[in-house]
Amino acid sequence: MKSVLITGASRGIGASMAELFAKSGYHVIINYSKSQDAALALCRKISEGGGSAECISADVSKTDDVTQMMSKLPAFSPDILINNAGVSHYGLLQDMTDAEYDRVMSINVKGTFNLCRAVLPRMISKKAGCIINISSIWGRRGGACETVYSASKAAVIGLTLALAKEVGPSGITVNCICPGVIGTDMLSSFSEEEKAALAGDTPLMRLGLPHDVAAAAIFFAENRFITGQILDVSGGFSL
Repeated sequence: MKSVLITGASRGIGASMAELFAKSGYHVIINYSKSQDAALALCRKISEGGGSAECISADVSKTDDVTQMMSKLPAFSPDILINNAGVSHYGLLQDMTDAEYDRVMSINVKGTFNLCRAVLPRMISKKAGCIINISSIWGRRGGACETVYSASKAAVIGLTLALAKEVGPSGITVNCICPGVIGTDMLSSFSEEEKAALAGDTPLMRLGLPHDVAAAAIFFAENRFITGQILDVSGGFSL
């Protein structure tokens, strides 16, 4: 049974990916940092549904945490890494504190770097592997009042493109998904009117669902001749 490690998988897009990969026959490793109860509940749900899952805690922005997490996994696991853990920040650039900047960049960019670095020796030794990075449409086009978040997600895109070239000769694929406006906790600060406006700006006239992103992740995981691709899952919002 192939295994998939999904960071930030206790809720939202990550949880949806965990459920879909489990239903598709993968052993799912659910990474979480603070949401232990939600992660354990998701593990139970997957197990009760006949799937295979385990939970493992680590702050992806901390190298020591990632090292300890990897030490708890079998030598050749995971077959697939999905860098989904991320945080956003909404506000004017001039009002942003150093701590807020560091939080966004350390989780979104350093976290992705930490996990890629940690799994690559295992994948290279097998001459096989799949890395899927979750960016954002704001990483492609920029978002007002989300400047640093946009910059962090643009960095994830750049990392994806370069790493795909670097590890392609070892049989490892590296791709990136850029979700549009998805109905998750990241929209909790938006009013219903603002959400309706965002849906109206989307050609498909609705907000995205976590499952929409999960389906794209399965697509990348199961195709061995696609690499270095940046896929918008935005309902046309990025047009």
